[in-house]
Amino acid sequence: MTMRDIFFGYAFYYPLIMAWMWMIGGLWYFLRWENRYDLGPDYPPPVSKQPPASILIPCFNEEQNVRDTMAYALATDYPDFEVIAINDGSKDRTAEILDELAEIHPRLRVIHLTTNQGKAMALRAGAIAARNEFLICIDGDALLHPEAVAWMMVHLASGNRVGAVTGNPRILNRSTLLGKLQVGEFSSIIGLMKRAQRVYGRLFTVSGVIAGYRRTALHRIGYWSEVMITEDIDISWRLQMDHWDIRYEPDALCYIYMPETFTGLWKQRLRWAQGGVEVLMHHGRDLLIWRRRRFWPVAMEYLASVAWAYIMLTIIILYVIGRFVPLPPAWHIDTLLPQWNGVILGVTALTQFAISLMIDRRYEPKKRFFRNYFWIIWYPLAFWLLTLFTTIVAVPKTLLKKRGLRARWVSPDRGIRADGSNEP
Repeated sequence: MTMRDIFFGYAFYYPLIMAWMWMIGGLWYFLRWENRYDLGPDYPPPVSKQPPASILIPCFNEEQNVRDTMAYALATDYPDFEVIAINDGSKDRTAEILDELAEIHPRLRVIHLTTNQGKAMALRAGAIAARNEFLICIDGDALLHPEAVAWMMVHLASGNRVGAVTGNPRILNRSTLLGKLQVGEFSSIIGLMKRAQRVYGRLFTVSGVIAGYRRTALHRIGYWSEVMITEDIDISWRLQMDHWDIRYEPDALCYIYMPETFTGLWKQRLRWAQGGVEVLMHHGRDLLIWRRRRFWPVAMEYLASVAWAYIMLTIIILYVIGRFVPLPPAWHIDTLLPQWNGVILGVTALTQFAISLMIDRRYEPKKRFFRNYFWIIWYPLAFWLLTLFTTIVAVPKTLLKKRGLRARWVSPDRGIRADGSNEP
């Protein structure tokens, strides 16, 4: 077997094997825990003694979204909760709006940081100020479903070893092809992946958009890291390496705006990729301890994805060089176009989309849901390439990054709204 055969075999079998692992794990999760046909008055299931919760919302330059975000959070259907908004040195009218809302709503408290400290420090300030043991954290532009807190508390209050639970972000803006593709991505890839990882015992990351924590667990590991570019991935790894259980709850819904421009999407996914590389470099040596072996499959899965990206890059480079310079037969690449293996991957992708459609249909408006899945045929081309190139760029960018610098806020591309605006 030549090196070329090994490269092509890995490039083909890696996405094929992972897709089937996600499908099998996702189906098992659905049939075991999620298949609730009759969502009657006992759903969400009642929580014993219904312990109080604190909803933490870090905000930075959110004047366009903060009123809606606070309104949804304050409308939470849970008997005992408080809302803490942390204004992280915003330069717009966020602070003024929050103070106005705090005068109207007694459940709302506002913390003002005089200078921008970053999301991790804002969350830490909120956690320290919170009155309660259980913390529900959402982004400053997210819209929390009224029952999301109740669903997350089902897990957090179920046992002393549950350190965190991650919810189910749903995309609001779908006016462009990129928006429609991301609806399918969050269902067929991210949703299936989290379900499968939960079945296998460990999650790569909680969602930074909506996650619940036990403050005791956060205190043990030192809260969120202010130097990691993705605080959600880092906190997930550290909690699980400290033997806390992390769970996924698809019924804990939170509605978000996602990028609908190539530039915005590239920046977001590059940040995600860089965050994965950072935690692998930072915690890789700690994973070698035998008692942390249950986390090895998650780290190996991520390493395999990085290897796949660079093998694909090698294949592309060899193909381009072969157009101009004769290469040995063992290294010559005839074409990059899919052949029989492409057909197999395509059928697998369609199967995966069908399974995710069946599982995820309850969380989406039916008419809109089926209409958006028409666009999912473009997913492999758009997002496999995006994952490929963001991973390739993220590795050297992380290696060259100066150590110890605090991660700061970056206002994201939040897509095109119903009024046609594209807020920064």
